[in-house]
Formats: sequence, structure tokens, C-alpha cells
Amino acid sequence: MLPQPPIRGAYRTDSRARAAYAEGAGIYRIIPEAVCLPADVADLTAVVCWAADHRIHLIPRGAGSAMGGGNVGSGVVLDLTRMTDRRLEIDPGTRRAVTSAPVTLTSLNQAASQYGLRLPPDPSSGRWATLGGMVATNAAGARSVRFGSVRRWVERLSLLTADGELLRLSRGEPPNLAIQAVRRFMQTAAPELRAAQMEIATRFPRTRKNSSGYALDTYQESGDLLDLVIGSEGTLGIVTEIEWRLDPIPLHRAAVRVALRSLDSLAGAVEAMLPSMPSAIELLDRSFLDLVATDTPAGPGLRFPSVEAVLLVELERDDPDSLREALETITARLRPIAYSVDTAFSEVAAERLWAVRHAASPMLASLPPSRRSLQVIEDACVPVTRMGEYAHLVRESAAARSIPVVMFGHAGDGHLHVNLLPDIDQPGWESRVASLLEEVTGAVVSLGGTTSGEHGDGRLRASSLAQVYGADIVSLFRLVKNAFDPAGLFNPGVILPDNEPPISRLKVGAGAAPLPADIERSLREIEVGGGYARSRLELAGDVTSR
Repeated sequence: MLPQPPIRGAYRTDSRARAAYAEGAGIYRIIPEAVCLPADVADLTAVVCWAADHRIHLIPRGAGSAMGGGNVGSGVVLDLTRMTDRRLEIDPGTRRAVTSAPVTLTSLNQAASQYGLRLPPDPSSGRWATLGGMVATNAAGARSVRFGSVRRWVERLSLLTADGELLRLSRGEPPNLAIQAVRRFMQTAAPELRAAQMEIATRFPRTRKNSSGYALDTYQESGDLLDLVIGSEGTLGIVTEIEWRLDPIPLHRAAVRVALRSLDSLAGAVEAMLPSMPSAIELLDRSFLDLVATDTPAGPGLRFPSVEAVLLVELERDDPDSLREALETITARLRPIAYSVDTAFSEVAAERLWAVRHAASPMLASLPPSRRSLQVIEDACVPVTRMGEYAHLVRESAAARSIPVVMFGHAGDGHLHVNLLPDIDQPGWESRVASLLEEVTGAVVSLGGTTSGEHGDGRLRASSLAQVYGADIVSLFRLVKNAFDPAGLFNPGVILPDNEPPISRLKVGAGAAPLPADIERSLREIEVGGGYARSRLELAGDVTSR
């Protein structure tokens, strides 16, 4: 049994608490050794020092909505959502905000909206996603086609290192060399990264988005350690506070619905729209249209029996004349390409369609038990010009294995989410899913893409990094990890793989670890309803410690 950490917050080793934290939003079920809910940053520091003394692995966790499996593991899960020393400050004059990591995106944007400001990245999990979790995965969402991912909006952050020290990193400022992790990085990793500049420039994918591996390419351009921490999925330390740049909320908004007869028209349609700077270009593949066809509110707006895809486009401007001009330009450019272009949407109709798009994952999660949605090849991003080719390939490869798929995603970035719907009552379904993952990963690499556009590698994609980047770049990733976390304290098996195959320890199928029936039922309800803001200790029986 693990020793008790010297903290004021909850610490649980009973089977019910461990079961409640065995799952996140992705495909895995891994029962941890214990669950810890630090009360504040001082408590969190004590836990990290305790774990270092006893060589105990820590799995930092926010809302639990990340897809790649970086929020589950066999060590001690650190639920950061109950930390009480929260900060949420808005400075409208400088358009900046300072927040604690457990603060949610919704809370930040509600506070900022009083000043006509917002944080533009808008992942579909934004209703409950914590800002620390968004930094950890370099989250993005639909508006990334215009506003980029989280990295672009972070000015400063505080990182609790594996040595129990608080490292403050700011853009354009040198890091504090008195911090042990910084000294190790400068002595061991930085010289190797400088020597490998050409290799880094050559091997990193030329995609509009990338949240895979450590951002060596961005660090090479900026020189800011901040950029290595963003997207590191809790493997280099634990983010405790962030300073954000905010952006004015545009005054006017319009939506366009574009129907395409063929996926072969997809890249051309997107490229025709990009010069008009849309805020979002979202793809709903034929498979998605079929899924929602019977949905009463959304169905009529998405019933196109003769098309292969629908694009939902959002335009935002402060000037209504500029917005009207952009709509006219997009319509004129798309008429020769599209089956139909519809700009005659009311705000209510547009909101309804966008709500359906954002509810995609919960909708898929509510399918019958034998047809569970698995997010296995769900985050690839390829060059926009190769997007239609990638979508065709996924369809064909999945069909060859009799695995239905549902596709949707951020077409403006060449970034598609694929949900597999295998029949888990059929023997051998796991091996067919594993072989599909292997084939599609190879295809993503051949198309010049990345296996993770915005969700991070987690455990799911860690083993594919050598294929995406090559062995030399993965060695550089290990140098970065070892400099920040030499004892391998944080999130082992995430980003850098362990020896476990990605299609293992799943939450479905005959091999799934058994859980108490009521907890398993509650976890399923969270998955279906998207209720990731809920504390898992409520499922286990919420006591101070046990």
C-alpha cells in the first residue's frame, strides 16, 4: 500500500474511488493506485515532493475530457479541480487575463464577455474544459482556422516541476537558471536542439495544426521554454497559473452552409474560402449526416441525400458591410464548386446547427452498447490539399475491416475527427481496430500529416511518434523529458511510449477491467451526457479521506 502524502486535501486508496477515476473521455480504462485532490498549490507541491521521495508516478488531471488517455494511468491520479486558491482576473485595458489552471474556459469567457472580450479557441469540450488542461494539450477547436490554437494566446505560465519548484515562464524573457529543471535543460537538451535545427525543420509536419510530441519547431523559432510546456500533457510538470491574451468579441456574425457532391471538392472549397478569413469551416461527412438525419431539431437542415459532405462556415466582423462583402465573395467562389450554398440562415437556425456539431461526441457515445464509439484515429491533421484523399482512405480502410466510421472536423485546417463504431460483440474486433490504426497512421505520415492536431498524443498515439518524426527527433523528445523530469515522475507512457500496445486496457470489450456496477453506469452517463465537470468522488462516496 502507498504511504499517505502529507496534505490537507482528499487522498483515497479505496476501490470505489480508484474505479471512479479509471476512465476519461477516450478509449481507456486504467485503474489507478490512488486518487489525490490537493487543496491548493502548497498541497500540490507537497504531493509532488512526496511522490519524488517514494518514486510514485503522478497523472495530472483536469476535467477528464481529453481523448488520448493522458488523464488516466496506473499511478496516483491528481484531480486538480478542487484546488481552492483560484484566480480569475481580467484587465480590459491590456486585454489580458490571469487564471488558475482549474478555472474553466466557460468561466473565463463569462468574465471576459462583460468587457467585450473572449479567449478565441473553442474546443467542443469548452463547457467544462479546464484552462490548465487546454494548455496541456494545446487545445484548439472550430475557430482555429482564424485564431489558431491555445499556444498563440498564452503569454505567461507557472509550472510546478518534478523538483517541487515553481517555474515562471514568460514570452520573450529568459528563464530562471536557479530552477533545477531549467539548468538541466540548458546543460543537456538545449545544445542538442541547436545542433539539430535542420533535422527539426525537416521532420516536423507542414500542417496548419500540430499537438503531437514536444513543440521543438516552435521553440526553435521563439526560444521560449513556454512553447515546450504548452502541449506537453503534464509530462514536464504541472501548470498552475496562466496569463492569457484576450481578443474583442466581433459585433456581427453570419453562417454559411455549403453542400458538396464529392469529397474530391473538399480541398478546393476550403481554399476558396480561406482568403475571406472565416472563423470556422467545419466538415460534416456523409457518415455524420446519416447519424443526425433523424434528429428532430437538426435533421431538416442537414438532409442532403445527394451530397457527400456539408461545410458549416462562420464569419465574424465588426463592420456589417465587411461581413456582407465576405459573404458575397465566398458565395461567388463556391458556386462553381458546390452543390448548394445557403447564406439565408437565421441566428437561431445557425446556432442549432452549430450545437449539433459540438454535440457530436456525446451523440456518438449514446449509441447502443454493442456499437460503442471509439476515438482511435480521431485527431489526424493533414495538409488541406490532401484532406479529401485522407477522408477517402479512412472510409475505404475501415470498410475493408467492416468497421463503420463517423467523420467530422475542422476542414479549414485539414483536421478530421474519426470515430470508429466496431461491433464489440464480434470476436477479433480489437485486432481489426489495431490494424486500422496502423494503416491509417502510415497514411497520415505519407500525406505529410500529424496524428494529433489538437488532442495531444496521450497513450494512444505515443507509439506512433517514431513513425511521424523519426528516431532522431524522438531522441530529442526524450532529452527534453529527462531534463524536466529525470525520474520519470509525471505521466509515464504519455507522449513517450512505454511497452504497452495502444489498443489495450480499453473501457469496452471482454478485457475491460471490472468496476462496481453503479460507478460503471455513472461513468457511462458522463460519457453520454458530456458531464465532465462532475467530480468523480461524488460517484465513489465523497469523504475527506479514506
